[in-house]
Amino acid sequence: MREVDLLIIGAGPAGCSAAIYAVRAGVKPVIAGGAVPGGQLLTTPDIENYAGFVNPVGGFELMDNMHKQCKRLGVEFTAEEIAKVEGEKSPFTLTTTDGKQYLAKSVVVATGAKARWLGLPGEEKFIGRGLSACATCDGFFMRGKTVCVVGGGNTAFEDALFLSQFCPEVNLIHRRDAFRADQVTVEKVKANPKIKLVLNSVPVELLGGEALEGVKVKNVQTGEISQIACSGVFVAIGAEPQTAFLKDSLVALADNGLVLADERTHTTIEGIFAAGDCADKHYRQAIIAAGNGAKAGIEAAAFVNLHR
Repeated sequence: MREVDLLIIGAGPAGCSAAIYAVRAGVKPVIAGGAVPGGQLLTTPDIENYAGFVNPVGGFELMDNMHKQCKRLGVEFTAEEIAKVEGEKSPFTLTTTDGKQYLAKSVVVATGAKARWLGLPGEEKFIGRGLSACATCDGFFMRGKTVCVVGGGNTAFEDALFLSQFCPEVNLIHRRDAFRADQVTVEKVKANPKIKLVLNSVPVELLGGEALEGVKVKNVQTGEISQIACSGVFVAIGAEPQTAFLKDSLVALADNGLVLADERTHTTIEGIFAAGDCADKHYRQAIIAAGNGAKAGIEAAAFVNLHR
């Protein structure tokens, strides 16, 4: 069993930021990033809204720079994947998928969340080429174009309103004619002349060559198939926090799998912190994950230094 001061689970913006702040506070962290470290940003071709970049930056480039920055500061990376976290107080025992164990004074959970996609054939080739799970991130690239939003909750309705600011037509596709979104938000959407409700309908096929050009939609009541020409489809049917490895731990999770953490990133177990999309109820933005990762790094380092 290897003993470490701080083990950070996840090598995305939250995990890297936590490591940077921890190492500058005199704590040497180890990042367990898995076989493909970097999270969802690795599949994001252009990021327009990360502060500090005059021109859009590719997600792979951004994460590569973060990893290089961490390594320059002496942060250790491992490709191991954590399968279990045990202990009700520090030090904590963490077991990898291949059975290796760590004994860590503190832990930062920064494993992110995975977007739920539509599950349509050939879907993967359109991700980043018109298909997106983040209107706030990618909506700017759809300026002046017709788009679709899929979903019936607050996120879908808020995305539709957001996109209507610069898209001439927004089609909101939902499998029912009742919504989970707040009634006030629903009324705003219904009153918006740019937004068209496509109800009792589900996408059945994405159309296009190199980039998305449209979507086929099936009415679940009549079976009728129609086609919507569009340049973008924004999927807003939720995200899955990557926290299954915590289900048997004492770290409390919400019903949807999010880690319960306060504004200082403290979880229900003293010495274990959480940052990024695995604990974010609302935003799921890279820059916010990085900011919360900084908080977690500061808090974890203070905990380790206090308990040396």
